Amino acid sequence: MDRYQLKAEKRESTGKGVARRLRSRGQMPAILYGAGTDSLPLSVDIHDMELLLNKVSPSQALLDLDIQNGGNNKKTVMIKELQIDPLKFNYLHVDFYEVKMDQQITTTVPVVAVGTSKGVEEGGILQIIRRELEIICLPGDIPEQIEIDITDLEVGDSLHVQDIQTGDKLEIPYETNFTVLTVVSPAMEKAEEAEAEEGEEAGEGVEEGAEAAGETEEQ
Repeated sequence: MDRYQLKAEKRESTGKGVARRLRSRGQMPAILYGAGTDSLPLSVDIHDMELLLNKVSPSQALLDLDIQNGGNNKKTVMIKELQIDPLKFNYLHVDFYEVKMDQQITTTVPVVAVGTSKGVEEGGILQIIRRELEIICLPGDIPEQIEIDITDLEVGDSLHVQDIQTGDKLEIPYETNFTVLTVVSPAMEKAEEAEAEEGEEAGEGVEEGAEAAGETEEQ
């Protein structure tokens, strides 16, 4: 797995006012923590963060975080949480989690179907139930994606998490053998869509009834 460089600076102050001033200068507040590591308030350049996330998914970014002030500390970290403004899509805050290259971590990676299944060639429809899977491995062994060969799947066939071969470097933890993907017939797909639409309409009816009751009480 590739490692990326990112610069950060220690900050002495915290709070909403400090965060606003940082963002006005093109910086964003951050925090570093980890097992056996004291929390450390930081700031990072928003443009640097945008460039980084154009290359890699936040959940998969393995970073060499270079803390400029305070002795040029370098930490190997992953992004634990990234807060984004839901309206303006601006980056608001990032949590970095320090990792040890010789200690396993838990993260998620995307699932990618490879090939064309026999069932799809016969008119079936591929449904990916789980687009991401949780894995346990060393930081340096995190794959970009988990590829699943679907060539032999026919209509009605499903692939479960237990069927995925991961090798010795990573583990997919699970308590139940859940479905990851399946190939369904067009008729089954339409039936599922109809059920979903009926559920949405029923939910809208309940909401409308509740709104009407509320209006009556207010009057």
